[in-house]
Amino acid sequence: MELGLDLWVVAALCTVALVAGFIDAVAGGGGLLTVPALLTAGLPPHLVLGTNKLAATFGSVTASVTYYRRKLFDPAYWRTALIFTAIGATCGTLVVDLISKEWLERIIPFFIVVAALYSLLVKMQPDDQLTLPKQTPKHFWLQRTQGFSLGFYDGLAGPGTGSFWMVSTMALYKINLLLTSGVARSMNCVSNIFALVTFAWLGHIYWALGLAMGACLMLGSYFGARSAIRFGSKFIRPLFLTMVLAITARLLWQAWSNG
Repeated sequence: MELGLDLWVVAALCTVALVAGFIDAVAGGGGLLTVPALLTAGLPPHLVLGTNKLAATFGSVTASVTYYRRKLFDPAYWRTALIFTAIGATCGTLVVDLISKEWLERIIPFFIVVAALYSLLVKMQPDDQLTLPKQTPKHFWLQRTQGFSLGFYDGLAGPGTGSFWMVSTMALYKINLLLTSGVARSMNCVSNIFALVTFAWLGHIYWALGLAMGACLMLGSYFGARSAIRFGSKFIRPLFLTMVLAITARLLWQAWSNG
């Protein structure tokens, strides 16, 4: 490992990735665990974001394929959102390269805090209906705005993107939890892939660690997606939010305590 990480650190990061993959496939927000863990391990912020994106891509592909096979995501219906998510993710990743290391170290924890609190405060109401609303010109504009803004955020920071997709999709389109999860996982997959390509081009990926974590994320995502389809996501949220807020508090103290 080119950064000289101890084996126990790599093992701990892979364990976090396994749990994050499960959580991300169920309710979104797996990056809220992996990004703080990578920062705590001592990786530079730009490398953290690129390495996390590599690992996250494995998980999001696995989860999105699982939802698609269960007919919980219709690519044709969400075509506009897919396109603008890709554009937004590419733009957001390019902006990352313009931000200083010191500023990034201080701003990332706030993204994590906002995402965690947002996930905590928003109520997700499951619905038994598996139908999508009729497409209108308004829906196409909503997909453009939602896709670009959340894609941009995923490229710029990433943590909590899946949760943002879930709550915004439920609010905008009034669809049930399973369809919402299918949309969130699939859009996350698109933004991850396009952001990953850009991060690779910029040289911000720790490949060995990212691939190891990616394998664990993929395994967690497989079981998470299947569990979400069968049971829903409410059982995972309390533990998820407790862990996220605890790690975030540590990062905020670490980044700001020395002024």
